[in-house]
Amino acid sequence: MKPTISVIIPALNEENNITSTIENVLLAIGDKFSDYEIIVFNDCSSDKTGDIIEELAATNKKIKVINNKNTMGFGYNYRKGVELSSYEYISMIPGDNEISPDSIKDIYSAIGKADIVVPYTVNYWIRPLLRQWISRLFTKTLNLLFNLRLNYYNGPVIHKREIIKSICITTNSFAFQVEALVKLIKSDHSFIQVGMFLKEKKYGKSKAFRIKNIIGVLKTVIILFLDIYLFKKLK
Repeated sequence: MKPTISVIIPALNEENNITSTIENVLLAIGDKFSDYEIIVFNDCSSDKTGDIIEELAATNKKIKVINNKNTMGFGYNYRKGVELSSYEYISMIPGDNEISPDSIKDIYSAIGKADIVVPYTVNYWIRPLLRQWISRLFTKTLNLLFNLRLNYYNGPVIHKREIIKSICITTNSFAFQVEALVKLIKSDHSFIQVGMFLKEKKYGKSKAFRIKNIIGVLKTVIILFLDIYLFKKLK
């Protein structure tokens, strides 16, 4: 039997990107799954993102809209999406339309080959040089701290629903997937890494390097390190 999938799409001020993002997800889903749902979070956008999502949902009953009263961030939207999800696999695709359509298809084609599908950026040079350096340093630091060999931690990872729901993700920061991956891989769940290509952003800017997000990521990594090595806590 074909698997089923829940797709979480967080969107903050993505009026120029959200339609294409959802269309690309639908193309990637195609006939690979027996059923699906798309849970779109309008993270208190100040532009027309919310209106556009509502219009799309009106034409497809599989699209569910969650309108946050305040901007809650990626981590919160992912955690809430996992809580609301109904299907066998859980995917998170950002609403900024940065991932190429073919790469979303490749990522979804890897479902079933392992408990976790871990995408990593192939054309990293498409991003600003400073972000490249920070990203590489971040990945190398995490691999060193947790004795892992991942190529990337912050991509659109896919988890089996029963597995991701077996752990507690404590952070609302951009490190939510770091926490999930470290806990699950350290618990001996299988994973496969899949290369993905990004598109050059035409609209909007990355929100990852805001001071609040950086502090949240550092705090999460420190607590995770203590949990893993001092308290032996993997859940």
